[in-house]
Amino acid sequence: MGPPRSKKRRPTFRRLLKTSGVKLENKLKNRQQKKENVAKKQRKEQKKLRQAVKDAAIRTPRPLETYRKRPEEEEDEEFLESLPTDMMEDEDLQRMTTMARQASFITRDLSSCGPVHSGKRRSSEVVRSYEKVPRKMARTEEKEVIHLLPIKDKTGVIPQSVERVVPKQPEEEDEEEEAADEPEESENEGEPESSTALTAEQREQLRVHKINEKKLLIAGLGSAVISDPYSNIKRVKELRGMLMESDPCVAVTVRKLVMVSLMEIFKDITPTYRIRPLTPEEKAAKVKKDTQQLREFEEGLVSQYKFYLEDLEQTIKDWKQKKKKRSQAVGFQSYLGLAEVAIRCLCELLLALPHFNFHNNIVVVLVPLMNDPVKKVSGMCCDAFRKLFQQDKMGGASLATVRVISGLVKSLNYTVKPEVLRTLLSLRIKEVEMKKDIEDTAPKKRFMNNKEKKKNLSRMQRKWKKAEEKLEKELLEAEASESKEKKIKLHTETLNIVFLIYFRILKKAQKSVLLPAVLEGLANFAHLINLEFFDDLLNVLQNLIQSGDLTNRESLHCIQTVFTILSGQGDVLNIDPLNFYSQLYKMLPRLHAGVPNDDIIIVLRCLDAMLTRRKKQVTLQRAMAFVKRLSTLSLHVLPNASVGILAANRATMHAFPKCDFLLDNEVQGSGFFLPELDEPEHCNAQNTALWELHTLQRHYHPVVRRLAVHLCQGAPSEGSAALGVDLSRRSPVELFNIYSVKDMTFNPPVAPPGTKKKDRFVVGATLLDAELQRQAESILAATEQTELDFNITHTHTHTHTPNTDTHTHTQ
Repeated sequence: MGPPRSKKRRPTFRRLLKTSGVKLENKLKNRQQKKENVAKKQRKEQKKLRQAVKDAAIRTPRPLETYRKRPEEEEDEEFLESLPTDMMEDEDLQRMTTMARQASFITRDLSSCGPVHSGKRRSSEVVRSYEKVPRKMARTEEKEVIHLLPIKDKTGVIPQSVERVVPKQPEEEDEEEEAADEPEESENEGEPESSTALTAEQREQLRVHKINEKKLLIAGLGSAVISDPYSNIKRVKELRGMLMESDPCVAVTVRKLVMVSLMEIFKDITPTYRIRPLTPEEKAAKVKKDTQQLREFEEGLVSQYKFYLEDLEQTIKDWKQKKKKRSQAVGFQSYLGLAEVAIRCLCELLLALPHFNFHNNIVVVLVPLMNDPVKKVSGMCCDAFRKLFQQDKMGGASLATVRVISGLVKSLNYTVKPEVLRTLLSLRIKEVEMKKDIEDTAPKKRFMNNKEKKKNLSRMQRKWKKAEEKLEKELLEAEASESKEKKIKLHTETLNIVFLIYFRILKKAQKSVLLPAVLEGLANFAHLINLEFFDDLLNVLQNLIQSGDLTNRESLHCIQTVFTILSGQGDVLNIDPLNFYSQLYKMLPRLHAGVPNDDIIIVLRCLDAMLTRRKKQVTLQRAMAFVKRLSTLSLHVLPNASVGILAANRATMHAFPKCDFLLDNEVQGSGFFLPELDEPEHCNAQNTALWELHTLQRHYHPVVRRLAVHLCQGAPSEGSAALGVDLSRRSPVELFNIYSVKDMTFNPPVAPPGTKKKDRFVVGATLLDAELQRQAESILAATEQTELDFNITHTHTHTHTPNTDTHTHTQ
């Protein structure tokens, strides 16, 4: 028979597990708060006791103790022993002294705390009662006793315990409380003295030392977050706290470092999806531990990212408003530097995290800065939005940006920088690029051919395979068409806003500085303009050209816009824009090798739309007039422009084969050529010849020479005079860019001279000066030398005799 069971029902392990964790946390918090209150009360009492001990005159000798005491306890015991003991009996005093020597109530030794009849209990009951005692007892002020598992031998249970010294936190808190009121004044007064006492070199060394310490701290926090973002997301808050650095000598540098470090951290730990807030039902539902950790990480990330963006925005606002802070850690002169770093961080986040939360907020902050008077700031923002437009395939971020730009232009009454509108030229709204993007994003599925099916599959399997492939094809088409429809919808909405901006400026601000950017944008997106706007737009552009207020470049953009529309959707319209042909023909002689040389690329685009694509609507007289005037223009432009113009003439001669009349000297028809007339239809270009090609055959650029020889032979596609693949398969615009001399480099490079300067005078050479030639011949005849070396120094000694002058040459 075993020992009888205890009547008291022990709690089962399952019931213990069901104990609420919240209760345990509350119990621990209450216990901690109670300890703090007791410690605070004890500190106040000890403070009073110390003051009383200082004033006490009578002191008794300390009793000998077997353990080491803390200084405060020694002082307390001195005070207690100094109190009179007349009211205490001798027996009571002796009993208390004995208890103090045992000290079981201090050390909490279980061996001396048991009841008197504990020996009568069974050994199992002893173990059971010990297990009921908590492992960690309440901390005492002096030391903490940690009870370990007991050892059991023949004699019984031997308890085990370890003492751990508690750090002296109360003393440090006391010192902080005592010094809380005094140091502020002393620091404020002492800082100028210490700074003035140091030399400039020492101050700089101190500053470098502080900056290095801050760098190490930033690096430690950043590496901790990046190494384990789920556990260390709270470290981001510590880093954000360093944005409020108050030390004046390092505040600016530390804030800049923290801004850039946080930007890199967010770029690294941010997920590739947008984080949405949880619904109340999702919060109430029970989830796995990993899911809960992920939710806490996402919530912390979004909140810290939001606060970080707010800090950057506040830095920019302080710079714009010249707002003086109370701390005065940063001067007015440093506001611009901090704001530039903040703007750069926002630009990086704009490009790196277009899918993440608060992207539209970043757009709203940066778009007004595109029009900032500080050139560096506006250039930084414009470049960021150009890159955003170029990398945005679907068009969501572009649409949000264009909306904000439209509101900015309208609110400022069209008084913005032209660079703001020129960023719109980088929008990826072209049909070819859209198709290419869909091909890149759509998954490629390979289907089996008939031979593979017959070889590997049975008849029934082939039947099922055919139905399966048909279904997969339909699914792929549906997916691609859905993404394509979504993209086209976004692009259409974006273009509507862009054209709204352009048409408002054409209607209300024709004489503003934005007109060149508007005309350039219209020329760029002309193939996407709706035909219902074409009549009004054509009249506006014609009036602008005829007004004479436009520069060459602006007029060329107007012409390019008109002919891009006519060669695209406008080819169904029966319109002959003869006036625009005349305007371009009249404008060509104004171009030259100076600044207008870059405008020739627009001329090449216009010629492609006016002559090559519309060859059925253009007369031969008009084409020959343009070929003649372009040949004349190629004589006084840079080599890349000459190459482009000659390539355009080649394309025109292929489109109009009868232009080879210009290669003969014979006159075709009546009249004679009128080069000064600005009407291409009536200048009689058929009665002239392309004599410029013979001049260009002696051009210093080898490609110009090749093209001139090729055109003189009638621009053949085959034979010895035909062009190579490197020239024949490239458009005039491509050739213009390939052979550009913008960077002061020639393509192909200029070969170095082959002959070297002669350093010896050879017999037989003749000098231009007859006197020098006579002297040289006489010297050569006298010395009988066959060669005269001019690199060797000669010493002339003159000896005069009464009869003759003798010249003696010595080397």
